[in-house]
Amino acid sequence: MELNDVETKFAALLGTTADEIAIHDMAVHPISLNIYVAVSRYRGKWDSRWKVPNDLGDAKILLRVRPDATIEAVALENVRFDMAPLPNPVGSDKGHSWKPETKLPVDALTDLAYKDDVLYATGLSNEEFASTIWRIPYPFQGGVEFSTLEVFHGAHGEFETHAPVRTFLPYESGGTLHLLASYLCTPLVTFAVESLKSGAHVRGTTVAEFGSGNYPLDMVLCESKGKEFVVIANSMLPLLTFDPVAAIEQGAITEKVKSYTEGLPYVARAGNGIQQLDHFGDDALLALQRMPNGKLDLLLLSEERLAW
Repeated sequence: MELNDVETKFAALLGTTADEIAIHDMAVHPISLNIYVAVSRYRGKWDSRWKVPNDLGDAKILLRVRPDATIEAVALENVRFDMAPLPNPVGSDKGHSWKPETKLPVDALTDLAYKDDVLYATGLSNEEFASTIWRIPYPFQGGVEFSTLEVFHGAHGEFETHAPVRTFLPYESGGTLHLLASYLCTPLVTFAVESLKSGAHVRGTTVAEFGSGNYPLDMVLCESKGKEFVVIANSMLPLLTFDPVAAIEQGAITEKVKSYTEGLPYVARAGNGIQQLDHFGDDALLALQRMPNGKLDLLLLSEERLAW
């Protein structure tokens, strides 16, 4: 499955122009391989490299791209759903400290991951230490737990409690489940899930600084020839790959870094302009990539060629 200039094709379906199409997220159904893309018509408001799609407006449109490249809108009016309210989300009136036109509820929910019948959600709450992770047992029957988070940001040389996790994934090593989490500007932090007690304030272990001036966009766990590795897509950097076991074992960064990058070793792979990633079948990733001609393409990446 590869598809060129998807913004023009999406715009034709929605009766607008390609330069208005903003893509908020993408997910591939693991069985049907249908591609689901959340979009809005707000890209014309994108006037800063520090903005993310949710800063522009809500994604109220869901499109489906079938393996035969058919594109269709998904009607949501009669779709069955389940719901779990998150306790104490960030207040609707709170403004962003350095994006004055932005309200913090755009970061009320920043990423989701599912592991062992638990849905993990990250974002901002209304707590004094706003960065939060929620743990929601599935099926949803109440019992939502949350922990507030604190991380040391090596590029800034200080602890931070208001920056939300941007993208994360659960990873089990040595019988212990961890979360590998990436933040703006771009620290990588590990959390032992067993430390995420309900109502606790938890300090993560910062194991890498991948380079300031960058948003991490997507993080996926891959495998090639029996060895697992993690791939991160970034707003201003190429694809980065690293060993997740090494990340868990890496010593903590506790002082302001003296160089652009520090800590956990990684490999940079070709992949500038990749905005979304997800698995496509057993041995490939599907990517949305901004090409040199300015167009946004759907393309396949071999996990073997990305391997750590």
